[in-house]
Amino acid sequence: MLACASMDERTKEFCGCLYYSASALARAVTRIAAEEFAVTGLSPSHALLLMSVNKHPGIQPNELAAAMMLEPSTITRLIEKVEALGLVERKQKGKVVHIFSTTEGKRKQRILKAAWADLDKRYAAVLGKKSSDQLTASIYEAAGRLG
Repeated sequence: MLACASMDERTKEFCGCLYYSASALARAVTRIAAEEFAVTGLSPSHALLLMSVNKHPGIQPNELAAAMMLEPSTITRLIEKVEALGLVERKQKGKVVHIFSTTEGKRKQRILKAAWADLDKRYAAVLGKKSSDQLTASIYEAAGRLG
């Protein structure tokens, strides 16, 4: 069991558990991301999807799933929501579906990028830029190995 410094006694018994710690971190980061992306009118997941489509016009849903490390069914639901908002459209070429941003979706890119940058600044303000970058890299690597 890890020795957990400066932890609340109520949470100390769980602090050595990766699941507990990762879940707690995910909830905290999700809350912050929702606050930062609120200016876009989109949830963080919808915003990241639109940013990806803006950067890679014609991307296929399976490519989005891989890039976002999400299940294809989750990507389908995200696409449906962003499509219903008029920000992306699906175009079928043979059996393959491609996702493109609409004019309105492209217009949102500036505010999406600003929210993304503000989110990064907010982590760095709390954790320090170097620690934030190292933590992000470690989590990404672990997610890749475990996923």
